[in-house]
Amino acid sequence: MFRTSHHSIQLRTAGRLQFVDLTDRVAEIAEESGVRQGLVNVQTRHTTTAIVINEHEPLLLEDMRVMLNRLASPALEYQHNNFAIRTVNLVPDEVGNGHAHCQALFLRASETLNLAAGRLQLGRWQCIFFIELDHARERTVSVMVMGQ
Repeated sequence: MFRTSHHSIQLRTAGRLQFVDLTDRVAEIAEESGVRQGLVNVQTRHTTTAIVINEHEPLLLEDMRVMLNRLASPALEYQHNNFAIRTVNLVPDEVGNGHAHCQALFLRASETLNLAAGRLQLGRWQCIFFIELDHARERTVSVMVMGQ
């Protein structure tokens, strides 16, 4: 019988370019779903964050932070940050985050993983990361498990 199970992971990030390892939490959600064969989709619900699969090695994570800063440095000027001319999607106490939106352009908002025999099919070094591209705040990740 095909079934689905949805869960939300609530996070409080500490700051910009923080990599949060969600692997154990997602594996637990998948196991508790009762689905043995299927797919697990992990999706961020924010435009200035990302979900990626990569290795959890401190020097590599620092390399990735440097690379993201090279792609879209917070020191550059972004029209999105010019509140004198911007008229769309403004909220009170808005902060300039054009760099975070541009960095997200090079990343993914979701990852879909295979589930076999009730276990995530990750390689030896693969981990599921939530990446904060903006500033510290409350964030939500949506996890959907589908299958039999």
